[in-house]
Amino acid sequence: MTEQGASPDDPWVKVEYAYSDNSLDPDDEDSDYHQESYKESYKDRRRRAHTQAEQKRRDAIKRGYDDLQTIVPTCQQQDFSIGSQKLSKAIVLQKTIDYIQFLHKEKKKQEEEVSMLRKDVTALKIMKVNYEQIVKAHQDNPHEGEDQVSDQVKFNVFQGIMDSLFQSFNASISVASFQELSACVFSWIEEHCKPQTLREIVIGVLHQLKNQLY
Repeated sequence: MTEQGASPDDPWVKVEYAYSDNSLDPDDEDSDYHQESYKESYKDRRRRAHTQAEQKRRDAIKRGYDDLQTIVPTCQQQDFSIGSQKLSKAIVLQKTIDYIQFLHKEKKKQEEEVSMLRKDVTALKIMKVNYEQIVKAHQDNPHEGEDQVSDQVKFNVFQGIMDSLFQSFNASISVASFQELSACVFSWIEEHCKPQTLREIVIGVLHQLKNQLY
């Protein structure tokens, strides 16, 4: 407290006012220091968390590229253009893309082969049923028509049928290689050896022989 009658200009009064100012309270200065320390600690934690997250992301990317190099066969092959250097990420990605495109083409090719084989199986089943019917008809009537048709006429009918089939076979089948032959022979059988087609061929041959005999 100041003494009564003391002048405001008195130096001792100014000192007293200064010490009585709340802005110079030592407790407030300690509070500001702790708040500043807390802020710095929070920033450090955020920075550390961000660094750890970034490191995890980089580790995950590295593991992904390592897995690609292990899975993709072309990444394991020796590339003499780069020697023994480690494959770059760009090369790993390009080789992976090329390998995926190759797998897609192989898948499409296999699907086409499966479809062709299914058609071949269907054609063979049809031929099997037709031959079974022919055999059964012959077993039921083993001597039917023997006295009416000569062997020469039978041969002429057989020759006419074979000539007609050979013309379509020669026009449709490539014999340049066994692979080409096996690839299209069943398609030809399915197309030109159907019961309806064979029936038309036989009827046409019989009409030709009839015109020759009469």
